[in-house]
Amino acid sequence: MTKGAKKPETRLVTAGRKPEENHGIINPPVYHASTILHPTMKVLKEASQPYTYGRRLTPTIAALQDAVCDLEGGFGTVITPSGLSAVTTALLAHLKTGDHVLVTDSVYGPSRSFCEQMLTKLGIEVEFYDPLIGGGISELMKDNTRVVFTESPGSQTFEVQDIPAIAEAAHERGAIVMLDNTWATPLFFDAFEHGADISIQAATKYIVGHSDVMMGTITCNERTWKTTLRHHGLLGVTTGPDDMYLALRGLRTMGVRLKQHMETGINLARWFAARPEVKYILHPALDTDEGHPIWKRDFKGASGLFGVVLHPVSDKALAAMLDGLELFGMGFSWGGYESLIVPAEPHRTATTWREEGKLLRVHAGLENMDDLIADLEAGFDRLNKET
Repeated sequence: MTKGAKKPETRLVTAGRKPEENHGIINPPVYHASTILHPTMKVLKEASQPYTYGRRLTPTIAALQDAVCDLEGGFGTVITPSGLSAVTTALLAHLKTGDHVLVTDSVYGPSRSFCEQMLTKLGIEVEFYDPLIGGGISELMKDNTRVVFTESPGSQTFEVQDIPAIAEAAHERGAIVMLDNTWATPLFFDAFEHGADISIQAATKYIVGHSDVMMGTITCNERTWKTTLRHHGLLGVTTGPDDMYLALRGLRTMGVRLKQHMETGINLARWFAARPEVKYILHPALDTDEGHPIWKRDFKGASGLFGVVLHPVSDKALAAMLDGLELFGMGFSWGGYESLIVPAEPHRTATTWREEGKLLRVHAGLENMDDLIADLEAGFDRLNKET
């Protein structure tokens, strides 16, 4: 499956829909299915009908998979119950005992934990690398390197990786490149055009967009598709049809939501940067950010997620700021309509996070910008009273 001639905004609205097959109904039907009947023993034995068992495929699953695959420009997509399960399923599909995997040091924390605590237990050698290594990753490649796992921008610290350079080096040694593309989504970063073999999204975030469903997607090129599909089936992962319906509904408005998240996020980041309590901002769309040149070269936009590094303050002062916020909630995940802010503590092994000041992870929601700033101004007033 390849990207069509239609623009992304149009494909968001039309992909995965087949009203002519559903009595003219615009949205795909929600099939609650486990057992699917076969008309003859021959069909049963040959598995020659499109739907054989509810865990593997239904029209509801197919609609979401087709829509995501179309948007990604991939060859095939499978759905998983969470973003983390998309990461773990993809890694397990392409790694075995004795293999070596290179993982960016800026990776999502639970992905790191899986690599450190599960892959190593399976006899897989895990090595973390500097996310800014670019083509220099060739020096870390081994004869048994099978996967290079990337995430751009990186979780919490937002380093932008040179995916084309990494992909070129990996492919020269026969390894595949996986990309966690949750931050940008395929609307703002084309994983396959930049050399990735597998694009992973935590659909929990911007595809669903309403903080009410956990879901992940794995989209593959032709090289990686059959192995991924087979292991996805072997692992038995599936997602409920009602959640898939909500994801499809969220997908239809992702384009307009992302534009608003981006606009508010950039404006908030600039506002934070002007505050005396702030040391600097981690946002690749700002020209002050170290990753801005690669972001400008490779990306079409930015999401609403970024980092704020404060000058050193006490935990008491930070709590005074955050505990009293009205519009910015403290909660994990992001990508929903609401604004969030949480303290972050990067965990590194290949590189070092040296900042003494507190790091805040901010997600710009869909609230009015003036109201968000007023909430933050009141928060900084409380912080300064405790400093």
